[in-house]
Amino acid sequence: MNAPVLTGRRSSGILLHPTSLPGPHGSGDLGPAAHAFVSLLASAEQRWWQMLPVGPPGAAPGFSPYSSYSAFAGSPYLVSLELLVEDGLLHRNEIAPTATVRRGRDLELVHSFREARLRKAYERFGARDERFEKFCADESSWLDDFALFSALKHHFRNASWLQWSRDVRLRLRDAMKRARELLAEEVRYHQFVQYAFDRQWQRLCDHAHDNRVGLIGDIPIFVALDSADVWANPKLFLLDKSGKPSVVSGCPPDPFAPTGQLWGHPHYDWAEHRRTGFKWWVRRFESMLRRFDAVRIDHFLGFHRAWAVPARAKTARHGAWLPGPGEDLFRAVTKAIGKVPVIAEDLGAVTKEAIALRNQFHFPGMRVMQFGFGPGGQYNLPHEYPRRCVAYTGTHDNDTAVGWFQHLARLNGRAPEPVSWERDKALKYLNVCDVKQIHWDMIRAIMLSAADTVIFPIQDILGLGTTARMNVPGVAENNWRWRLKDGQFTPKHAHRLKELVELSDRQGTP
Repeated sequence: MNAPVLTGRRSSGILLHPTSLPGPHGSGDLGPAAHAFVSLLASAEQRWWQMLPVGPPGAAPGFSPYSSYSAFAGSPYLVSLELLVEDGLLHRNEIAPTATVRRGRDLELVHSFREARLRKAYERFGARDERFEKFCADESSWLDDFALFSALKHHFRNASWLQWSRDVRLRLRDAMKRARELLAEEVRYHQFVQYAFDRQWQRLCDHAHDNRVGLIGDIPIFVALDSADVWANPKLFLLDKSGKPSVVSGCPPDPFAPTGQLWGHPHYDWAEHRRTGFKWWVRRFESMLRRFDAVRIDHFLGFHRAWAVPARAKTARHGAWLPGPGEDLFRAVTKAIGKVPVIAEDLGAVTKEAIALRNQFHFPGMRVMQFGFGPGGQYNLPHEYPRRCVAYTGTHDNDTAVGWFQHLARLNGRAPEPVSWERDKALKYLNVCDVKQIHWDMIRAIMLSAADTVIFPIQDILGLGTTARMNVPGVAENNWRWRLKDGQFTPKHAHRLKELVELSDRQGTP
């Protein structure tokens, strides 16, 4: 295909995490619904499908895709059971879900249901397969450690690696050898799951490219403490001798969070990364760009500086700025693999140094229209967008467009003046005739902007309210669970998008 590009051609796309797709097994995956979604995107002349991170999600209760067990692995829960039936590894009657699983409200139950079927598929996989062996060899730089990490987590009843026995926690040579021998079959199972994910991903990627749809991934700047990455590479992080972090990530206090935000990831030892020539980061980008046509870097500002909070602190109020790697990291990456198609998530308290870093490597930044209507928000309004940016009505961290406006409407007349002012400005700026269609007014305004690339959450295409919100930052539970209903995104929606594509010249072709 002629792959879409982030800058230089006008295009548009949709933000939807694969877990939000419809399907019978409690959460979306890489199966038939994903392929059908790509086809519908193509009919709407949408050139991008943007996703959240697709790695193994963090533990209960959050199951956050931004707190993954691996920066390289694919999520077992995105492996399609229906495609495993097509491969002859499962029988149709074995994947019939219970009503509770189908509803998908209990993600722990959904994950258990899926894992039991993956283990059955592995039992049938059985004999050695040349393609499987080649996959394991090609991906050994991360897969060996991840599969052993996953096997050890199973052995230690899903406890964090910091709670494992000392010898395997510290990766002592004899202990590692014994673990590989004792858990060989469990290690192979996790290798099989990654192989199944990779095969299904390639099928989806090929289908997307055949339809001239590019895939945008997401790289969280930090990785989870309880991850194969930290366990296998402790020297790359600021840890004490026992493996515990000395400082953790967060965000300093601001008007929205008086005590700051405590994220809890370990910080990188950037001096050690420099000593290795940023080898781990080069491999991370290589891995992501084998999967995706472009990637968004979450918290790009952290490459300039990041807020470090003492590990035992209860809040992020008291911390210090640690310098990031700056241009050295991206020079190493581009030297190793060439120009990287990156979207720099540069929202928040932007420094001039972070902007300079973004511009030095010609990375488009982000503009979010919801932020544009409050005092001083013009930067995020369409008339201010440069060509080299990626513009959104909102992100996975925002309320939906309809939910955002309904909140303003409910507060209007009995709220602080800035809230009333924000609502009134939105109505005037968008020339709203029917408030029930405000999501389409926002989409149209962004489509007509100068931004080369524009992306809309699927919830905004459908005009859904707050109940369809994907994530509330700072809240651990009940996020990441919204799902598209079967048939909810219709050809009618696709046709309306196509009309806007043609109006705004966003076909994405040379």
